[in-house]
Amino acid sequence: MEKKYNYDDFMSIIRQLRGENGCPWDRVQTHESLRNCLIEEAYEVIEAINNKDTENLCEELGDILLQVALHTAIAEEQKEFGMEDVISGISRKMIRRHPHVFGGENGAAGMDKIDSDTVIRNWDDIKKEEKNQKKASEGLLSVPKALPANIRAEKVQKKAAKAGFDFDSYDQAFQKVYEALKDLNLSKENGDVSTIEEDFGSLLFSVVNLSRFLELNAENSLTNATNKFINRFVGIERLAELKSKSLSEMSNVEPDALWGRVK
Repeated sequence: MEKKYNYDDFMSIIRQLRGENGCPWDRVQTHESLRNCLIEEAYEVIEAINNKDTENLCEELGDILLQVALHTAIAEEQKEFGMEDVISGISRKMIRRHPHVFGGENGAAGMDKIDSDTVIRNWDDIKKEEKNQKKASEGLLSVPKALPANIRAEKVQKKAAKAGFDFDSYDQAFQKVYEALKDLNLSKENGDVSTIEEDFGSLLFSVVNLSRFLELNAENSLTNATNKFINRFVGIERLAELKSKSLSEMSNVEPDALWGRVK
């Protein structure tokens, strides 16, 4: 039977890796050098979730925990904060932002009168109070710029909508997409290079906004569309192989015909 390790064992391993006689790679890592590692590990967790692979999910969550531990170990060495501070901070936050569970204005007694949407609104209100945000624009500016563009756009739009700045209906949001598409086409026809990228960005932003009115997640929708394209491309490539041809050897119309067969 494999040995079981606990939290203290794990942190001891991390500190040994970072120690004087530890691993050359681990010892030289910094907050900055580990940034991409954290992003990659987070996406691998998402991949495991999407694949419903619980065994891999367990492993990938361990990799995320490793990143948290490494950043914390670096901070400990610089006498900035430790794992106890990290855990205490998130524990206090969860208690503070769930007054309906842990007590507060309504307390646990109000749990039967609160729904998920109300919880989210309360969470946002408490967060604004914590960060002393007085204006709606401060909420928009607080959305991390490092987020994937689709996710950042959606979060900004939701905050703007909560402040009262939003379309009244799906039809208005759809019309904005149409207007953005016309603007882009006009810039392209005029050869106006300076505005083509701006208009293209506006089109993408408008499409993300439309997804809110469809109650869809733009990031997930684009991911699904990309996966569908890949699967169909694999399909037409296999059909081409049956004809002993590569796609590059086919005429302009042949790949389209194969695409229609796998669609």
